[in-house]
Amino acid sequence: MIAKPVVVFAPAMPGERRRILSLGEVKWGKPMGPGHVARLRRARDLLDAKGYDVRDTLLACYSGVGFDAALAGERDVRTVGLQELYG
Repeated sequence: MIAKPVVVFAPAMPGERRRILSLGEVKWGKPMGPGHVARLRRARDLLDAKGYDVRDTLLACYSGVGFDAALAGERDVRTVGLQELYG
């Protein structure tokens, strides 16, 4: 299954770096875990190097089947499952 990226930008402000509010990944049929978060952190670092403002970017994992328990302790990661989407 192909991962689907989710990027939420703040409105552009003249003279300021473009701010990324959230950076995420969607997996419908596979539980998400630390490897997914590591990939998002790497993407955030690359976007920072490209000149985007990522100082308060929220990382988000969207899954149709759940999450590895290791994600529960991640303070900068939001997990969004079916309950949050359809509850």
